[in-house]
Amino acid sequence: MPPRFHLLDSRKRERRGKGRGECKTMHASSRTGKVAMEVDCQGGIYHNRALDSKSWDKGKEKLAQAILRADKNLMFKKSITSLFSPLLLSPLLAQKVDPTYKQVSYGPHEEMVLNFWKIDSKKPTPLLVHIHGGGWIGGKKNETVGTNQISNGYSYASIDYRLAGKALLPAAVHDAARAIQFLRTKAKAWNFDPTRIAVTGGSAGAASSMWLAYHEDLADPKSKDPVLRESSRVCGAVAMGGQTTLDPFLLERKIGPACIRHPMIWKTVGATSHEQLMKDWDKYKALSLECSPLTHVTKDDPPVWIRYGKPAPVPVVKGDGIHHAGFGRLLKAKCEQVGIPCHISVAENEEPEMNSADFLKYVFQQSVGAQKP
Repeated sequence: MPPRFHLLDSRKRERRGKGRGECKTMHASSRTGKVAMEVDCQGGIYHNRALDSKSWDKGKEKLAQAILRADKNLMFKKSITSLFSPLLLSPLLAQKVDPTYKQVSYGPHEEMVLNFWKIDSKKPTPLLVHIHGGGWIGGKKNETVGTNQISNGYSYASIDYRLAGKALLPAAVHDAARAIQFLRTKAKAWNFDPTRIAVTGGSAGAASSMWLAYHEDLADPKSKDPVLRESSRVCGAVAMGGQTTLDPFLLERKIGPACIRHPMIWKTVGATSHEQLMKDWDKYKALSLECSPLTHVTKDDPPVWIRYGKPAPVPVVKGDGIHHAGFGRLLKAKCEQVGIPCHISVAENEEPEMNSADFLKYVFQQSVGAQKP
């Protein structure tokens, strides 16, 4: 059957279909048979699933075609040439791929496992490492990926790590660092370039990604553990809605009091509430700031690409503000101060200076032939 498109505009806060949430950006969906593909216009594929036919708008084909053709962020293997092109609805885009290596342990704790997708290549490939979100309190790694995620020539890994219910910070970020170090020990066997490792994630995964980008190298050349002798540095980070600081006083001033009530700000460092965190700040300050990406920004750090779903007022008047664009603006100001690139944009308000796909190409090209970080 020919594809049909469903368009959602978050500015109108539309809902379509049972159980569907509000979309944070305009996107298009297409369907053939029982396979549905929902495409975010910033380049990410959110869902591949069957949708009720009542969910689909009619008469929107030309608009959908214009969106899909105009948006250079969409990472298809080839150019979209026709609205009804089989390429657009290629099974490759809907197919799920199991990891080449599954549940690989990278450390001493049971949560420290990763999945790895090895790319068929004669030359070592770049590697993109995904860190899941969940406020450092919940979430889990990807068990499968869409072929679009591994069709661009990058190997791909997704990691689990210790959550705050079992181990407080800095466990989550230190685990992410060890995962990078462990992966470097596998570079030759898994055919990727250890100088071209970038990280990505959303929310807490974005925070961890930025922490890795900005934190000093954790390599210990004298360690008896060969993993810990490897570098923890990365060549870039793609972050979606990430938190750049855990400082409750700074957040209260720059975003609003609602933000600091989110458990990611206080529970992950061992406080019982945001009130207790602020009351006993001297007790938690060192840990909170150590786990804040903003703390570690220096002029020798790699570029970071960060995006927020929508602009938000200050102070926050609705919701908790844990993904507020104010986090990104704090980071942008710090990066400008030290003189390093930070690409930040806010959906519906700002066009990105560079989309995420082009950003990754850029950082991987810049790292070709580079010395080990």
